[in-house]
Amino acid sequence: MALHREKMKFLVILTLIQGIACLYFPFDRNLENDWNEFKARFQKSYRSAEDEFKHRSIWKKNFYDIMRHNLEASLGFHSYKMGFNEFSDMTVEEMVGSVKKYEKKSLLPKKGLDWSPNAVDKLPEKLDWRDAGLVTPVKNQKPCGACWAFSSTGSLEGQNMKKTGKLVSLSEQNLIDCSKDNDGCNGGDVSSAFEYIINNGGIDTEVSYPYTAKNGTCHFDKANIGATCTGYLNVPDGDEAALKQAVATVGPISVIIDACHNTFINYKSGIFDEPKCRTDIPSHAVLVIGYGTENGKDYWLVKNSWGTSWGMDGYIKMARNKNNQCGIASRASFPLV
Repeated sequence: MALHREKMKFLVILTLIQGIACLYFPFDRNLENDWNEFKARFQKSYRSAEDEFKHRSIWKKNFYDIMRHNLEASLGFHSYKMGFNEFSDMTVEEMVGSVKKYEKKSLLPKKGLDWSPNAVDKLPEKLDWRDAGLVTPVKNQKPCGACWAFSSTGSLEGQNMKKTGKLVSLSEQNLIDCSKDNDGCNGGDVSSAFEYIINNGGIDTEVSYPYTAKNGTCHFDKANIGATCTGYLNVPDGDEAALKQAVATVGPISVIIDACHNTFINYKSGIFDEPKCRTDIPSHAVLVIGYGTENGKDYWLVKNSWGTSWGMDGYIKMARNKNNQCGIASRASFPLV
């Protein structure tokens, strides 16, 4: 009986949500002003009228999905909210365009050595490496599938700061153009990026080798090296406790997650908790820079490379201790300096 009452309660609330959504967001609503505001805000331009119609249709669907989701969130059904960003007129396939190539790369046997956590008495309950100056400002990979490069530089920037006391922004373009074991804007792997930096004797600074968001000719200059790398270690697969210890004792950690969800692409704030997220489909490399607990819910603090219009000024809180949701602890690694 109790289960039946809960089910009926859920159905009543769901019906209420649908009714309110239809009242406030009718599907015949004229969204011309909203669309024009979106284009102006994110400086959107399209190749043709047909191309604009296509992207407007995607944006319109996302418009209603976001409104419906946030209404449900306000009633306690979700722990996070969605919002518009510069990618809200793109499909999941467009946004993570290099997923298939990336999967092939990231599912290759891992290189490097395994990291063995040491016994520790107690780890901090909350941590944000931005507070210690180990994290550079959020970057934007734009329409280039080089998340692997941004995740790699992010973890190396943190380790280099710990060693030298200087936070130096490193060149993702250097990796895109010169790391031949990767595929540039068509995908790559964090471990191959570390291998390149080791074998190359370093990586240039971002200032000396700026980002272009496209594949180019390698012009690495050893006079402009911003950091070096002597090796890298892999955190035990799928072990969130080990990942927590690595983040707490080492610094920002490179990870690969399943990001092929519209909810992730249009994430805005709160703790992202997506039951459909899988642990066996790595599609997007990001950087774990901390962790904590909010309203009784554990989270990972993650830096993305989609600019500051996405998420919480470029960051996301992802569910922690939920069976390795999105595979966040499945492919974690960090460089040695």
